[in-house]
Parts: sequence; C-alpha cells; structure tokens
Amino acid sequence: MINRGNYRSNVFKSEGAKKALLKALGETAEKLNWKIHAWVIMTNHFHVALETPQGNLVEGMRLWQGTFATRFNRLRKENGHIFQGRYKSLLVDSDSPLGALCHYIHLNPIRARMCQVDDLKNWPNSRLYWLHNRRQRPSWHSPAEALEHAGGLADSAEGHRLYGDYLKWLSADNQAKRELLFEQMCKGWVLGSAKFKKDILKEQAETKENVRRPEASLQAGHTLIWEETLSELLLESGLESEDPTNCAKSAPWKTVLAVAMKSRTTVTNRWLAERLHMGGLHEVSRRVNTWIRNPDVKFERKLKITTNYKA
Repeated sequence: MINRGNYRSNVFKSEGAKKALLKALGETAEKLNWKIHAWVIMTNHFHVALETPQGNLVEGMRLWQGTFATRFNRLRKENGHIFQGRYKSLLVDSDSPLGALCHYIHLNPIRARMCQVDDLKNWPNSRLYWLHNRRQRPSWHSPAEALEHAGGLADSAEGHRLYGDYLKWLSADNQAKRELLFEQMCKGWVLGSAKFKKDILKEQAETKENVRRPEASLQAGHTLIWEETLSELLLESGLESEDPTNCAKSAPWKTVLAVAMKSRTTVTNRWLAERLHMGGLHEVSRRVNTWIRNPDVKFERKLKITTNYKA
C-alpha cells in the first residue's frame, strides 16, 4: 500500500505529521482488526503491508486517511486534499512470501539514501524501530512474516540482530532483490501466481456486474457489528432497558455511548442519530466533539464506560 502527498508535497516532513499518520493507522487497525506487517513513512509518501481478515480495506483506508487529513488540516487551519489521489495497492497471494514485501518496505530509506542499514533500528519512522523495542509494540503489529522469511529468525534480541544483518546483505545484492521480485513491488499491482491474477481479474469483473449487491451486503455487515457493539455498551452501562425515544435527544448518556461507539467501530453519525434518537447527524457530530473537548469523567465512570475517541 502506498500513497503520496498531493503534488508530491512533503506532507510528512515534520515528526508530528509522521506520528499523527501512525496514530491514525493504529486506531484504524484496532477498529477493523487489521494486522500490520511492515510500514515506513518517508517525507512525501508512506508504504504499509497490511492484512485485512474482515475484507475491509476500502473502508479502512478511507477511515485512516480521512482521520489523518482532518487532523492535519485542523492543526494547520487549512483545507483541501492531503493525498494525491486514491492509494495504490499491491495484492499479495497468500502462497507468496509476504516477508519479501516487508523487506522491500524496510529498505525504502536505504534506497532514498536517508540513512544506513545499521541505523534502521534507531530510525523511528519504520516498523523496524518496534522490532527492537518490543515494549512499545501495539497489539496490531506483527513481525513474524519478515523474521520467518529471513531464515526462520526468532523474535528475540539475537533474531533482531540477524535480521539487521540480512537486510544489510539484501540491500547490496541486486540479484537477490530481483529474485524476490522487488521490481514488481514498486510497479506491479499483484504479487502471486498466474492463477491468482486470473482469479482476481474474474472477481473484479463479477463485482462490476453486481456492484449494488456487494454494497448492500457490506452495509448489512456494518450494521450488525454496530448493533452488537451498542448492545455490549448498553449492558456494560446498565442502560439496556432505556428507550432512546423516551429520552431527550441531548441526554448525556446518549452522547457518551456515541463517543464510545466511534472509538470502537466505524459507525456513522447518521446511524447514531437514528438508532439513539439524537436528532440530525450534524447534532451528533457537534455533541461528540463537544464531549471530547470537555468530557465529564465522573459521569463516564458512573456508566462504567471509558471513551478515548479522538476526532
């Protein structure tokens, strides 16, 4: 996965912008059950190797990039597009070595001459930094594929050292990079067998012919997740017997549930407005943002709900 700043601008030149992009990625990964295998943030673009067990790539990329763009523009009091357009994705066959793609991503700063291989472990804008700092790793980070492909290395200090040696060797061996299909990773659209490519093309053709049905199915799946999450929150807070239609649209407990829902799912303001009887979708947005800026912590504790959503 790759995307660039609009007009190739250096969107990620500052450390704050890099941290904001990574934070938004983490929030998206937690909400949508993504597994991140590798990532690197350059000055004007990023690369990430991710796995989507629930098949929610499009939804997740919209959430990740949209969240970052909103915060980026708000901080700088600007408007407009942050990225140059739709992200470019490389589909990887489950039978292909995902680890090779991780190596390619890890070596991006070397190709750009931003640092030396020996410096990668201390370079904070790459997944390798977490590889050597296990205590800082989030739950959605998975180093196994890269370590396994590099020779079945252990997730240990010695394994990390050997992986650094492997990257150093790989960065200098052009034949090895060709054998690992590095060129396809920067120019291609799929990494896998001929059969895998044919299956992908067939699936895309079927999707175009039946575009409405997949959308309806996807929305139904989202609604089910949102209903289940709301039921869990109502049970946790002891509000399962409350009827939203019999309470004021601005009732504090509704706002707390709305904020909690947004911290756990990709729920829309429209759905919250209708399901919790909160008025218009813009009212939901206003109340959620107001609560985030000045939360009533005591009230949250009373409901036994912790809200950590960041707009």
